[in-house]
Amino acid sequence: MRKTALTEFHREQGARLVDFAGWEMPLVYTGIIEEHTYTRSHVSAFDVSHMGRLEFRGKDAEAFLQQLCTRKLTEMPVGLSRYSHVCREDGGILDDVIVSRFEDHFGMVCNASNREKLLAWFEKHLAGRDVEIRDLTFDTAMVAIQGPEALDLMKAILPIDLSGLKRYRFMSGEFLGQPFTVYRSGYTGEDGGEIVLPAGMAAMAAAVLLTKSAEVGKAVKLAGLGARDTLRLEAGMPLYGHELTEEWDSISAGQKWCVDLTKDFIGKPVLERVAAEGPQRTMCGFALEGKRAARQGTTILSQDGTETVGQVTSGAFAPTVDKVIAMGLVRSDLAEPGTTVTMDLRGKHAPATVVSLPFYKR
Repeated sequence: MRKTALTEFHREQGARLVDFAGWEMPLVYTGIIEEHTYTRSHVSAFDVSHMGRLEFRGKDAEAFLQQLCTRKLTEMPVGLSRYSHVCREDGGILDDVIVSRFEDHFGMVCNASNREKLLAWFEKHLAGRDVEIRDLTFDTAMVAIQGPEALDLMKAILPIDLSGLKRYRFMSGEFLGQPFTVYRSGYTGEDGGEIVLPAGMAAMAAAVLLTKSAEVGKAVKLAGLGARDTLRLEAGMPLYGHELTEEWDSISAGQKWCVDLTKDFIGKPVLERVAAEGPQRTMCGFALEGKRAARQGTTILSQDGTETVGQVTSGAFAPTVDKVIAMGLVRSDLAEPGTTVTMDLRGKHAPATVVSLPFYKR
């Protein structure tokens, strides 16, 4: 398994490490519910260094990304980030990414499991273009600081003025002569930021973060992938391999807002047709009765339990809302909030109600 610059730090801090997309990553430190709750109430730090970090340079970089991504990326001001999808010609989602505009290049964060696939896809479409793509994943580390106290904490300990930093904006600075970038974004439904820094600085920076946060009265706790998943699920955020796959399109996945049909991009004709005709199935939220969770792959049945109408993509007990929740694709005529369906939990039927996303909003 690949290791991040913080793998040994996690081991020293008592994390339970697991294989995630080929990376040795912390699943949990003290307990998923405890880490989830602390993030919602205070501030937690997550190692997200396994995610791909790519750089695009050259005079054709903007036009290249404009063709490859579903979101409009032209005329982006420096310091802005935008969420987007990268699709195949048939509309299947290759990945969901965040593209950022720097002074002289573009940056992209992609999912760990899709980094090599995306690099091959980009290479396939590079012919004749003045674009240089650099993979910075192994040269850098990325840490997410999330929670209602996150921004105040970063303002207190980082040597940069973050007072004007808005959502989906970023700023760069230096610490001990080394560059870093702070993005005001995240994947928990809380406020916060994601910090990218040289890999060689990561362990020292993590130790400083734990010490300094306690000194300023906003003690950060470490959290793993388990809490990150339940937090993003409560916030209705899609996870690649669950709500997003090559098997269906961005609109069916409930992400029409990040598809700009006024511009040309790979996969546009298919997405135009889906938008015009309406998707046959739609991504929805579900609230389940009882305590059993409906995991990925659970069959969704009609209310009377006689007909298959969809499939669960993610499900778990949600600590903040104190109920069992799920997301899944369901037949579009059953996607209206308040509609009752049945979950087939290994042969046992459990009623579930379609609800609006997100389940939790700060």
